[in-house]
Amino acid sequence: MSRRNHRVAVLVLEGAKPLDVGIPAQIFTTRASMPYEVRVCGATPGMVTGGDGLSYHVAEGLEALEWAQTIFVPGYRHPDREDPPGAVVDALRAAHSRGIRLAAISTGAFALAATGLLDGRRATTHWHYTRQLQAKHPLVRVDENVLFVDEGALLTSAGAASGIDLCLHLVRRDHGVALSNHVARRLVAAPYRSGGQAQYVPRALPDPLGERFAATREWAIARLGDPITLDDLARHANVSARTFSRRFRDDTGYTPMQWVLRARIDLARELLERSDLGVEQIAAQAGLGTGANLRLHFQRILGTSPMEYRHTFQR
Repeated sequence: MSRRNHRVAVLVLEGAKPLDVGIPAQIFTTRASMPYEVRVCGATPGMVTGGDGLSYHVAEGLEALEWAQTIFVPGYRHPDREDPPGAVVDALRAAHSRGIRLAAISTGAFALAATGLLDGRRATTHWHYTRQLQAKHPLVRVDENVLFVDEGALLTSAGAASGIDLCLHLVRRDHGVALSNHVARRLVAAPYRSGGQAQYVPRALPDPLGERFAATREWAIARLGDPITLDDLARHANVSARTFSRRFRDDTGYTPMQWVLRARIDLARELLERSDLGVEQIAAQAGLGTGANLRLHFQRILGTSPMEYRHTFQR
């Protein structure tokens, strides 16, 4: 093994997700075409109970982190319930102090956050857990819209497939575009995906916390192509506009007009997926006015363009 090979450790924690473990282990696999050497380890050597009915037998414990130059922490089940063992947290802190690069896939971000190293920094995780990560570690600047975040020696990614994006990004950062593209072709993956994970969230609107104003929400959704004002919504709910705004935000986390905009974006997403309508037609049907307006809000909320979204999701 050449001394120039970059040493990568994949740290498997209890409840580790199989795909999250496999992505860095395969991308940085020890083979002639790859200038990396990979070791898979755990908190201790031996059997590690994983998620989805799988377990892992790891030959090395935390001593592998002292060997590594990059450490990957794959996602694991129930990250919001408890932190990793203290020995794991201490080992990750020690590695960072030595200048070792730490990267998390999906909910592995919770393990990095437990070290305090992400405090004051941007980070991401799977969209299902972004609110839990923010609540548990309020000093972390959680970005729920991106596929991955590169903070130099600390990197985090969204859901499992975003781990591929993160790994390809690191190969590109370490050795350039040619090798990154070679790896992407070997994986039959896109060398670079546009947009962020917001486009993969199944529904942009949060589940309401109660049934208050449910009828008004349904009324608005049936009329998204028409002009809708705050006064219209309050009138339908039979309360004042001020009362409606305050209570609606308590229920949904959005102001009424933010909610209407996101409902319109969701309708536009569905039309892009299920129809061949042009952008101007979709903008009109979704109540967004012009194609330019649709593109503006699509980019701001989903981090991609309508055409890129259609290319990704249309069947």
